[in-house]
Amino acid sequence: MSRTQPSPRTPSPVDDLAEEYFRTTCRLDPITATSVGAVGYDAEMTDFSPEGHDAREAAARRTLAALEALVARPGTELDATDRVTVEAMRERIGIGLELAAAGEDLRDLNTIASPAQGVRDVFDLMPTSTEGDWDVVARRLRALPASLAGYGASLRRAADAGQVAALRQVEDVVAQTEELADPARSFFTELAGRATDVPGSLREELAAAAAGAREAYAGLARTLREDLAPRAPQEDAVGRERYALWSRAFLGSAVDLEETYAWGVAELDAVIAEQAEIAATIAGPGADLAAATALLEADPARRLEGTDALQRWMQEVSDAAVDALDGTHFTIPEPLRALECRIAPTHTGGIYYTPPSDDFSRPGRMWWSVPESVTSFSPWRERTTVYHEGVPGHHLQLGRAVAERSLNSWRRMQCWVSGHGEGWALYAETLMAEMGFLDDPADRLGLLESRRFRSARVVFDIGTHLGLPVPERWGGGTWDWETGGAFLRENLAMDPAQVRFEHLRYLGWPGQAPSYLIGARLWQGVRADAEARATAAGGTLDVRGFHDRALALGSLPLDVLRTAVVPS
Repeated sequence: MSRTQPSPRTPSPVDDLAEEYFRTTCRLDPITATSVGAVGYDAEMTDFSPEGHDAREAAARRTLAALEALVARPGTELDATDRVTVEAMRERIGIGLELAAAGEDLRDLNTIASPAQGVRDVFDLMPTSTEGDWDVVARRLRALPASLAGYGASLRRAADAGQVAALRQVEDVVAQTEELADPARSFFTELAGRATDVPGSLREELAAAAAGAREAYAGLARTLREDLAPRAPQEDAVGRERYALWSRAFLGSAVDLEETYAWGVAELDAVIAEQAEIAATIAGPGADLAAATALLEADPARRLEGTDALQRWMQEVSDAAVDALDGTHFTIPEPLRALECRIAPTHTGGIYYTPPSDDFSRPGRMWWSVPESVTSFSPWRERTTVYHEGVPGHHLQLGRAVAERSLNSWRRMQCWVSGHGEGWALYAETLMAEMGFLDDPADRLGLLESRRFRSARVVFDIGTHLGLPVPERWGGGTWDWETGGAFLRENLAMDPAQVRFEHLRYLGWPGQAPSYLIGARLWQGVRADAEARATAAGGTLDVRGFHDRALALGSLPLDVLRTAVVPS
């Protein structure tokens, strides 16, 4: 593959159907359209009412029926690309319909990734350089109240059916919505205030639309407080049936949950043992992890002060990785050499990536959401995270898919499987260690800190939601709020507020957090299968070629990835 965008293939009937579904879903879900970089939907808002959900479900059913009719039609010939598209659409649309049938769409409320956050977060992705950009922002702001009103209606309908998020999730989202409703603290006040170089009439329009957005969030807060909280269950765990469904949705594969839990416990133990070895290397024989960490934290050369320094460091590390890897370990198309590292306007503590737009006018971006109380940073802890979010992690993976013009738009931009994407990004961290980019013992300790974090997620998430026994090493008994909090405080190297955020996240988003490490495990399995096949043929695996082939497929359900990369 050249470093320019590849030439498109002649679209097939399967591609045409996928393109039609892509356009339909963008029209019915403009927030997702903006998120994936589709052009032309930024002035609109997603309809989260029961009727909006019905429309999206009906479109999914029509598309799946049309896909099956097309495949069964006499004379239809599917090439390798079509076969992957068919299997991916069957699995992704199918799991979406299963979730809808279970009522998961109507009840969607959690502390990190539900419409309560998505309606606000989409504005981070919108350009604001010109008067025309601000006009689009104003139009979307005006559409926001109806979107949130519909969301409240869906939550009430789900509650009437006995489907309500756990009380902790409701209470935390109440706090988020009240902040967005408060004129003094609201993101929308700040957003409208940024529009300084536009005509006065547009500034007034933006201020009025921002006030409407604040009022809409105040209304959502009332709905949560008055309609949902009194009916919300105290129990945080979602149970085996719901958890198994969400696990499949996030992985694109059904795994043995008990076996995976036991594997997660073993992974955590192995990481802790390796941390002890590295700690002794850093701080001397007999030194423990706390001593090594304290030594590193006390070294001014290993500290960054202020978010400006953090942003510059992120950009430098990211740019250096692109320069070092392009043409040696990976093929990086020219448009992907641009990756912007930014400090996010939110303060949750998360680090995340947003993909480029279809035309690359919006580049891929790495965002760091820094808590307001945090002003000093440890680059040795976060170098591996830059690789995770940038190159060879999410930016190479998702940006490569957008650039892959041989695929249809649904494959390039909309098909997203957490286990594939987050699994690749975590696998990419390990690759960087294999290639010598994390040889500094401090950077290696940072990698292990990340790995411990991911391993603890697997243990806590599966154990809590399935009601499995707590390992004796971690206190025994059963998982509850207190037991889980103590376990996470021990294994997540974060301040207490961030640990609490992670705790709530796992309880409200079942199956998502484990998809990182489980996905990396499945990626390693796919590579092992490819290596075994190469060995059986009397050769060795071309690892660079393997990665290029796998990334050229775009994001896929992990079962589909396995058969696509290593066909039986």
